[in-house]
Amino acid sequence: MDDIERLSENTFPNGDIYSGDFKELLPNGKGKYTWSDGTIYEGDWEEGKMTGKGQIIWSKGAKYEGDFSGGYLHGFGTFTIPEGSFYSGTWRMNVQYGIGRKQYSNFDTYEGSWKEGVHDGCGRYCWYGGNTYIGHWKAGKMSGRGVMKWVNGDLFDGLWLNGFRHGSGIYRFADGGYYIGTWSRGLKDGNGTFYPAGSKHPTLNKWSRSLGYDDGKNFLSHNLSLNSEEGSAPTQSVKRSLSEKISIGGILRKTGQKSHDSSLLDKNQNLCDPARDFTCHESSGMSSHTSDEGQHEVHDNNTLIYEREYLQDILIKERVRKYAELTCKTKQRKTFNVKKAIRSSCLDIFKGNRSYYLMLNLQLGIRYTVGKITPVPMREVRYSDFGDRARIRMYFPRKGSQFTPPHYSIDFHWKDYCPMVFRNLREMFKLDAAEYMMSMCGDDGLRELASPGKSGSIFYLSHDDRFVIKTLKKSELKVLLKMLPKYYEHVKEHENTLITKFFGLHRITLRGGRKVRFVVMGNMFCTELRVHRRYDLKGSTVGRITNKDKIDQTTTLKDLDLSYEFHMDKFLRESLLEQIRLDCEFLESQQIIDYSLLLGVHLRAPEQKTLLETGDDAISQGELTIPPTRPILVNHEPNILSKTPGPHSRGNVLRAYSLGDKEVDLLVPGTGRFRVQLGVYMPAQAHRKPRHGEADSEYERFEDYDAVLFMGIIDILQEYNVKKKLEHAYKSLRYNPLEISVVEPKLYAKRFNIFLKTVFPDLP
Repeated sequence: MDDIERLSENTFPNGDIYSGDFKELLPNGKGKYTWSDGTIYEGDWEEGKMTGKGQIIWSKGAKYEGDFSGGYLHGFGTFTIPEGSFYSGTWRMNVQYGIGRKQYSNFDTYEGSWKEGVHDGCGRYCWYGGNTYIGHWKAGKMSGRGVMKWVNGDLFDGLWLNGFRHGSGIYRFADGGYYIGTWSRGLKDGNGTFYPAGSKHPTLNKWSRSLGYDDGKNFLSHNLSLNSEEGSAPTQSVKRSLSEKISIGGILRKTGQKSHDSSLLDKNQNLCDPARDFTCHESSGMSSHTSDEGQHEVHDNNTLIYEREYLQDILIKERVRKYAELTCKTKQRKTFNVKKAIRSSCLDIFKGNRSYYLMLNLQLGIRYTVGKITPVPMREVRYSDFGDRARIRMYFPRKGSQFTPPHYSIDFHWKDYCPMVFRNLREMFKLDAAEYMMSMCGDDGLRELASPGKSGSIFYLSHDDRFVIKTLKKSELKVLLKMLPKYYEHVKEHENTLITKFFGLHRITLRGGRKVRFVVMGNMFCTELRVHRRYDLKGSTVGRITNKDKIDQTTTLKDLDLSYEFHMDKFLRESLLEQIRLDCEFLESQQIIDYSLLLGVHLRAPEQKTLLETGDDAISQGELTIPPTRPILVNHEPNILSKTPGPHSRGNVLRAYSLGDKEVDLLVPGTGRFRVQLGVYMPAQAHRKPRHGEADSEYERFEDYDAVLFMGIIDILQEYNVKKKLEHAYKSLRYNPLEISVVEPKLYAKRFNIFLKTVFPDLP
């Protein structure tokens, strides 16, 4: 204390004034600092930096009172600006970070979680006009699960992305009607069911728990400008003022002196469950319909229910059903799912917690392997990298070891197959090791998917949708290891290959010897565009149709369900069919059979329909400024391409005949500009053709659409075995009237290519 002195006032050469305690010529203790422009700080100091409790008032009237650390707003404090905006909550280095409440100058309010100065996490936003949103946010926009209630009584509970309704959701109208379906960028897009006011509907509590993630486009873009002047200027002002004004001292110091408003934190705990607000706070209209059983109203089973399909908010299909018929259909689906679960081969491994343990073990193993292999200098793959000794093995006890961290799963042994080969494959596919780790092993974890096939495999999807993880049978593992050297050479030689991208092959062994094998693959449907149709195409007619009662918006359809043929640019079509031929020749050489073309289709409503819906007034005023709704090919410009999360960066930029043999991008109005590659963002015109056994009660409002196609060759791990004389189901291949007991790989490849030429015919 002897070296702490007191000055009544000290004036610096630049005109700043300080009065208070100091230590070795630096402010230390209590003091007041006045900058030459009139900004004033009064409070605690430590070795020349504002640290502790204090208050700063800027010359333009903005004011902060609260915690400081190392010269930064850090801890809990309240920031106010003269225009009427204020923020009260936690800060980290001059930026709102943590739990806080802000009132904007337009009297909108937000309370909840913040990150880097914007809404991020769980929170409640109330507009001055009366609308309210409770749910999840990301980077300042509504993203994730959330509930929006409008002042007119309408309410939406579902998934959001970048401020738009995007994914599954329930829309409750003020009159009591419900629409349960899917949205894309704020527009109804996909299958859904409309229940008129007063009609009986499925249990909404069960639907609400099953969630995983007005034209909102205009409304939200106006009201959710969280980086507007009211929202971002205070933070920028704070950061700029402090960095310019505080020149005393040198380095940042964090003393940990923070205060916390526990009441605010407790108040925001309940903001992380928007579904609870959906079911509890809407008791007047919602809870009367959401009890799990025993609805008290008497409903007529002849009430009409409307099954609908929308394409960018345009109704293209509608089927009218009676409620009793819909209930029967739902029960049949439940029965089917139970039987399917009983057959699954991996479902009993971990009992009720199998998904969590598998996911955690997989993440631990991948994190260990990638961390170990990444520092190894890059080199060419050697013959020994494919051998039996090319394995990484490690034991992961629950308590941890010298090489592994403690974890909350069960003890397991980890094996990573051919790590150098897959490391090089990831490099070939332009996949950064850090990005791979974050996608697979980040805090958001993996999501389990329902198996789309009959194999009983467990599927996981990375939180950013970039990767699919599938459990393998032992026979499938052997096929992949056997073909891996040739697969590596094929991928190296043909960078536009459509064959499944493999990123890793792993095995987990549990106590008692149970083994679970995994393969990590690229998700070809990782895209900003909504995939309206998915088809698994084999070129066969036997059994290749889907039971209509089992079709929903996630169903992967089959050959006879395909009601379109796709006309493409001449050069794009030639490149596509040539690569499919090369890939089939490779699979034939490996004795692989039973593979499919997985086709994803994004559809766009006809342009003239969109123009008509703008109204006669808009057309009479010369609506020539309306941007085209159809995807169009434009000259390739890599610097302005949209950033896409999917692992699609490998492969040549394609050339289009329609643009004079120039490299092209695809411009999708309302979404972005994308690089056209084989199997990725390929434009086409979808022409409707008669569909096998289509019911008269169903109809499509348009015959032709603009389409964007995604495709890849999948299911390549089924090897042809002559000795076992496998009886395949393809006894009546299209264009081959003869019945054959065994389909040989060469014949299968030939028929497969012939079939695809009918799916992608020449331009008329």
